[in-house]
Amino acid sequence: MSERRFAAIAESQKRNRLEIKEKGRRSELFAMNVFNTKRMLQYLTKDALQSVESAIFSGSKIDTKIADQVAEAMKAWAITMGATHYTHWFQPLTGSTAEKHDAFFDLLPDGRALEKFGGRQLVQQEPDASSFPSGGIRNTFEARGYTAWDPTSPAFIYGTTLCIPTIFVSYTGEALDNKAPLLRALHAVDEAATAVAKYFDKNVSKVNATLGWEQEYFLIDKALAESRPDILLTGRTLVGHSAAKGQQLDDHYFGVIPTRVLGFMSDLEQECTKLGIPVKTRHNEVAPNQFELAPVFEEANLAVDHNLLLMDVMDKIADKHGFKVLFHEKPFAGINGSGKHNNWSLATDTGINLLSPGSTPMKNLQFLTFFVNTIKAVDTYEELLRSSIASAGNDYRLGANEAPPAILSIFIGAQLSRVLDELEGVSMGKLSPEEKTELKLNVVGKIPEILLDNTDRNRTSPFAFTGNKFEMRGVGSQTNCAKPMTILNTIVAKQLQEFKKEVDALIDTKNLKKDEAVFNVLREYIKTSKRIRFDGDGYSLEWEKEAKKRKLSNNRTTPEALQVLTEAKSLALFKSMHVMSEVEVKARQEIELDAYIMHLQIEGRVLNELVYNFVIPAVINYQNKIIQNVMGHKELYGAGHIKMTGGQLDIIQKISEHMKTLKEKTDTMIDARKSANKLDDSLKKATVYSERVKSHFDEIRYHCDKLEQLIDDKDWPLIKYRELLFIK
Repeated sequence: MSERRFAAIAESQKRNRLEIKEKGRRSELFAMNVFNTKRMLQYLTKDALQSVESAIFSGSKIDTKIADQVAEAMKAWAITMGATHYTHWFQPLTGSTAEKHDAFFDLLPDGRALEKFGGRQLVQQEPDASSFPSGGIRNTFEARGYTAWDPTSPAFIYGTTLCIPTIFVSYTGEALDNKAPLLRALHAVDEAATAVAKYFDKNVSKVNATLGWEQEYFLIDKALAESRPDILLTGRTLVGHSAAKGQQLDDHYFGVIPTRVLGFMSDLEQECTKLGIPVKTRHNEVAPNQFELAPVFEEANLAVDHNLLLMDVMDKIADKHGFKVLFHEKPFAGINGSGKHNNWSLATDTGINLLSPGSTPMKNLQFLTFFVNTIKAVDTYEELLRSSIASAGNDYRLGANEAPPAILSIFIGAQLSRVLDELEGVSMGKLSPEEKTELKLNVVGKIPEILLDNTDRNRTSPFAFTGNKFEMRGVGSQTNCAKPMTILNTIVAKQLQEFKKEVDALIDTKNLKKDEAVFNVLREYIKTSKRIRFDGDGYSLEWEKEAKKRKLSNNRTTPEALQVLTEAKSLALFKSMHVMSEVEVKARQEIELDAYIMHLQIEGRVLNELVYNFVIPAVINYQNKIIQNVMGHKELYGAGHIKMTGGQLDIIQKISEHMKTLKEKTDTMIDARKSANKLDDSLKKATVYSERVKSHFDEIRYHCDKLEQLIDDKDWPLIKYRELLFIK
């Protein structure tokens, strides 16, 4: 590291220490740039504050006068914080965020200037939607889109801009973003879970889905990254031979964080703290240059916003430290890729985690109710849940030794499996007092004790119960968490609705007690969802065969996975839960397929350029050097040179063989890509790209990597893995 860069890092760390010393502990810096309840208490009237809180808690509308008050308060606070602009911050279907900045500035008729920001600007804006993907929702001439304020996610100041989280809809009202369907799904699970929770506690009036994401990422030197066209244009290395030392010694995982990286992390945490992102954990991950950051869990909508904001902040902080962040799921071959584990649970407004066992049999029956219903929901819609994590980048990662397979299964551990097996074996119907006591005390009552030693986490499981939450491990590191969270909360909401109908029916028609009815329905769910439970090795060939017997899907590629979206069962689910219309679902399928095609198209074109503009010219130049060496020997020694230059001739031959095959494979890939581009149907086109274009990538890479080993290091035109993967 240069002295200049070291000095910059030291200065940055000094500023952080001074700021913490001036403001107090990090907890006192928390959310200082957020217009949260603390700020609203300072700037809003009592009526305005109650109106905003009512909108957050129950979804009630905020009238125009209150919106004006809130806007004026936001503006006053933002200006004191140094903000000069405001923006509606939204999540178009590109997978990232978008924003258009407007100044707090206007002119009066007499030419005087003033700062202006009213309720109309707060509640709704009209950005041009023409250049965002719509999947056929809108016509070209219907370019207008609307962003609408989401009061459940507080506004924040980023740089000199007041950012207002919003939804994004088309001119005709369909959702053009990831936030709107998520909010609908969260509303659905709130209503369904609250109705079931009232079986156990009449005081429950709201249930929030919670999310704690774990963000994995790579850091590489910015200057080195900029020398690699593949990293700049695709986010990953398309060629590159593995370094002699990778992750095989297991010496990076949880190791000492490099000083330069620690400087980046310190600045990142400082900025996150001010923005109200509750970051808590940082550590080295398995692969060299790979790291992880995790926050305290939050309400799911806010957690999604915070994850997207974090990724933007990471890019900016990394740039200041001379790094580039790689969020691609598989940026390097031969070492672990990156995911974004989604830890999900349900929490009541009375402070109870519905997926955490309690101190009484009744509380444990509540736990079992939500636990078993979640398992049943995943079993019923496992293929749909798999579709929520499908992407071109994640296809490279799923099923490798660092990520779960494409087959959805649930791990709950041997102890909880025994509990469910016991419940399944109980003869149900009306229970005698003795049977009920036995069931509650000896089966349900022991759950807290069982979970104390439930430590086996089975890293091969895509969906695992980890003590008081389910962990969805297949989510890709680039993925917007809104996608899997929308699906998961929708299917759980639907399942809880069905559960309540069945329990109420048993109470009304069979004259069963409430807990007897609950036990009866849960017993059936345990039996019918048993196929999804698997505690073994998810990577094994035996499990693949067993999963097929159980009729579990195994959609290995994105085109395969996305087909389920428009099946009748999926469309009926989204419609019945008021999460997405058929038009919105079909649009998302089209957009996801197009994104898959374009990612592979870009990779194919970059690979073509690497082969023809970098690898082949370097190979020919080096080969000419060896040929000249051989010819020099011939001039000196005549026919006797053959014995002396056998090694050189062997290298020349190997280079020629690899280069010949490399050109043939590359040309075949180019032809396949051109042929695929002629197709109009998105699903057919994506399938052809998967089967006939992408299938050549590894073959091309193989020969490039073999040539990298044969060519003089000084003559190889691309920065190598050993230089990219070890931060100094």
